[in-house]
Amino acid sequence: MPAGVLGALLLLTAMPQAETVSSDATAATAAQVRFAPPVGVPMRYRVTTRRVGRDGTLIDFALVYALQWQRTGRGYRLDAVLERIDSGAQADVTRMLTMMLDPLVGEDISYLVPSDGSRIDLVDPDQLWARVTTRVEKAGAEAGQPEARQLARLIAALPAAERDRLATADLRALIAPANDAIPAASAPPDVDISVRDDGARRTIAKVERDSAPVGGKSQPLEIDNLWTVDTDTGLVVRERRQSWIVDADGNDRRLVEERVRALEPAP
Repeated sequence: MPAGVLGALLLLTAMPQAETVSSDATAATAAQVRFAPPVGVPMRYRVTTRRVGRDGTLIDFALVYALQWQRTGRGYRLDAVLERIDSGAQADVTRMLTMMLDPLVGEDISYLVPSDGSRIDLVDPDQLWARVTTRVEKAGAEAGQPEARQLARLIAALPAAERDRLATADLRALIAPANDAIPAASAPPDVDISVRDDGARRTIAKVERDSAPVGGKSQPLEIDNLWTVDTDTGLVVRERRQSWIVDADGNDRRLVEERVRALEPAP
């Protein structure tokens, strides 16, 4: 298996996703926020990831979505289009990741969300992934990239639940009641949580402490999470997650990864 193919797949599947927490915590989060997304209003949603590359510099890339909510039955339909992929990194650094995501650019993808916003489901996921794998293979063949076929096979071999998790992760994070990473009132001892309300904006901060292997040894890791929720709509208007390696003396720390998800004014 070409290393680049595996690296691209691992990079995408390793991108920080919503945490898995108990259903009680999810219910508590849902009960605290009213879900009423703005129907028929064009929205733009940018997901930016920065992480340290092999040479120690930060690699950045951003996915830019166009969104619009519609009423359907007893819930909502969210129509999403990945408009483009922005990156300040050199093309050879992000080539495999771009190859994997490019087939989704311009693709109309619809999701169903119940009236309480408690979950998000893809509409017709099998057809979506069939189109994606076909486009990956076609683009690779036209560009003379034989590893594209291997990448398409890896995508097709992923369990359906894992593929759907990848396709819904960013948009699930947008919906406060469905975003399991947003903490409930209680937390384990190694997690600090604070909540502040300012009108229709609720800010939730969470600091986690863990460890990560760096240079062959384990070093302390601090993860700062910050969510800003619009309590009138139940949407997370901004989310920031930063991972820091903490020096042994605890006096300094170094950013190794940052992800920002944010709603922006539509053009």
